[in-house]
Amino acid sequence: MITVKDLSFSYGTKGVLKNISLTLEGGNIYGLLGENGVGKTTLLTLLCGLKAPQTGTIDTDGRNPFDREPSLLAEQFYLPDEVAPVHNRASQFGLETGKLWPKYDHTKFLCVLRDFEVDENQRMDTMSAGQLKKTWISFALACNARHYFMDEPTNGLDIPSKAQFRKAITKYTAEDSAVVISTHQVRDLENIIDPIIILDKEDVLLNASLETISQKLFFDYGTEIHPEALYLERTPGGAIQVYPNTIGEDSKVNLEALFNAVHTHKDVVKALFA
Repeated sequence: MITVKDLSFSYGTKGVLKNISLTLEGGNIYGLLGENGVGKTTLLTLLCGLKAPQTGTIDTDGRNPFDREPSLLAEQFYLPDEVAPVHNRASQFGLETGKLWPKYDHTKFLCVLRDFEVDENQRMDTMSAGQLKKTWISFALACNARHYFMDEPTNGLDIPSKAQFRKAITKYTAEDSAVVISTHQVRDLENIIDPIIILDKEDVLLNASLETISQKLFFDYGTEIHPEALYLERTPGGAIQVYPNTIGEDSKVNLEALFNAVHTHKDVVKALFA
């Protein structure tokens, strides 16, 4: 379990995160959403120990990630948005770099590469951006980490590769792994991410499971306009609307509509989920 308490971080005089508190539990694939500049990447680098909190604490299974203890480093993997074009064949890179993770499985690495249709014998610095990203994703999953922090992993992937990514994440991560995925491409991941974390400037607007979201908010795909709609988007033949769920009925959460509703009515939504 990862526990973040009263976390703050700034770049000089520019505050990014302020008194952030949240809990990340194993067995979940968290979707980390937010506008540009609200601190998604900063939060990921804090969680994996590349940065130190200026105030507050992060506790990962009883350890401070910034201490960079080898025992914790061996259980986590941070995948940045931009990955390195290593001057090595993919297979050899896996064999050499995988030694840093005790649970690394080279057979699994090759298997995921094949799922992604990547040539294990190709040098990584000659790959396209998409092929290179898929190689790093494959390596990450083969490390069998307990905690994954992925920053925009579907950037640079074509449509078939995004489907392959969704299958790989659900197939190759352990049941007790905590996976945190930062993304702007919610449609790429809406079938696998749950719970949802929405960051705002220096704040967490929402941290809830899809079940809780559907209990608190109703997503209407009909034609009749609701007077209490927090968000409305007209579509051919109707509209997508989000409003407080006062009728206690289930509905399918639309992540784009949710994101827009949260940002349009921040105080209302925070009060609903308090």
